[in-house]
Amino acid sequence: MIHLHNLLRWVVLILAVVAIVKSYSGMSGKRVFTAGDKKTSLFFMISMDIQLLIGLVLYFTGAMGIKNIQNQGMAAVMKDSASRFFAVEHLVGMLLAIVFAHVAYAFAKKNIEDNKKFKKIFLFSLLSLIVMLATIPWPFREAIARPLFPGM
Repeated sequence: MIHLHNLLRWVVLILAVVAIVKSYSGMSGKRVFTAGDKKTSLFFMISMDIQLLIGLVLYFTGAMGIKNIQNQGMAAVMKDSASRFFAVEHLVGMLLAIVFAHVAYAFAKKNIEDNKKFKKIFLFSLLSLIVMLATIPWPFREAIARPLFPGM
């Protein structure tokens, strides 16, 4: 499951960038909002939701989530930066990123002027991406590092 979660991260990040670029180009080019623009936000949101489900399975069955809290106690988990990251920070950050992705898609469905849609989608997709980038266990983050791709 961790390998699937790791691979899907790239799909989510790519879709986030696509949503941001499309909404920015629509906003700056004063384009008409199309069904394709709406689908981009939808696919970004769906990929986030699938990632959430896989992440929740890992959180409730893996060694770094609930089991770690049960074994060490919350006070000990909060004192250890790596344990705290996976038990609290990663979970909360990604939930916030998912909320932003859902808000972006909600604006894609709203009956408002196209430029406002593009602006809101751009803003909330960008916020989602920033939060994701901040709470991913990148290889350069020593205590919490995970490989860029599974098996590496």
